[in-house]
Amino acid sequence: MSRCLLLVFAVATGACGREQRGKYLIGFSQANLGEPWRVTMNAEIAARAADFPELEIVYADAQQDNAKQVADVENFLRQQIDLLIISPNEAKPLTAVVRRAYEAKIPVIVLDREVEGDSYTTFIGADNREIGRAAGEYAATLLGGKGLVVEVKGLPGSTPARDRSDGFREAIAAFPDIRIIHDPVANWLREEALTQMEAALSAQHKIDLVYAHNDPMAVGAYLAAKAKGRDGEMKFIGIDGLPGLDGGRQAVADGRLAATFVYPTGGKEAVEIAWQILRGETVPHRITLPTERITK
Repeated sequence: MSRCLLLVFAVATGACGREQRGKYLIGFSQANLGEPWRVTMNAEIAARAADFPELEIVYADAQQDNAKQVADVENFLRQQIDLLIISPNEAKPLTAVVRRAYEAKIPVIVLDREVEGDSYTTFIGADNREIGRAAGEYAATLLGGKGLVVEVKGLPGSTPARDRSDGFREAIAAFPDIRIIHDPVANWLREEALTQMEAALSAQHKIDLVYAHNDPMAVGAYLAAKAKGRDGEMKFIGIDGLPGLDGGRQAVADGRLAATFVYPTGGKEAVEIAWQILRGETVPHRITLPTERITK
């Protein structure tokens, strides 16, 4: 194997350039792999990239650490990548390094979570505010316009957490008899949601509905309520709608969740758009992916 290919496969510093590699080199900076949804995103990117032999993708897991993600992107830049795909852990801390890549004439695809400003080539993701609004409207239907709600939030500095909360609260504002009585942060993780829901159950004698910003947190809240024998007194709503035995769709089918809302990973689309960009085609600055509600 040539020295250049060794460098690509080792994700080392100082790539040899596309002419010697024979491929376009794409760096993909993932926010974390602790969420099943993000594992699915990686798998979808890898599966679609297999259809493009001209592409080589190197991966980095930021592990929910902003500083590590900045370092990961800087490492990609030293490798002279041809394009950057990034799903930022949080918006503000990743904005500067994304801008640096973009201003260095490296095309940037921002995937799922946004950065501040518009110094990137294209953003791909669903409308989180609209998903939150749809969740709020469905919550109001389930509650008959009256009830006490626990909202389990994702990582505060991430745009999906902000938008899913804002949209939900906008929707239920039309129903003054629906009140959010507890809104803990569980950082997208099931175990943290379980712990936070245990605290909510201790503090609140009556809970009618739990709205969680993703399915793992919704399931974590459900498991906490079930352990206390209180799961039957409340409804649970999540977001992601992944297929598979551990996904939100199965949780709905099993009756653990009343509903989930599909949040596409955008992995397949990111590869397709990357290919168009690298081929010199013009792409939209924003690409909004569709969603849908899933109930039994």
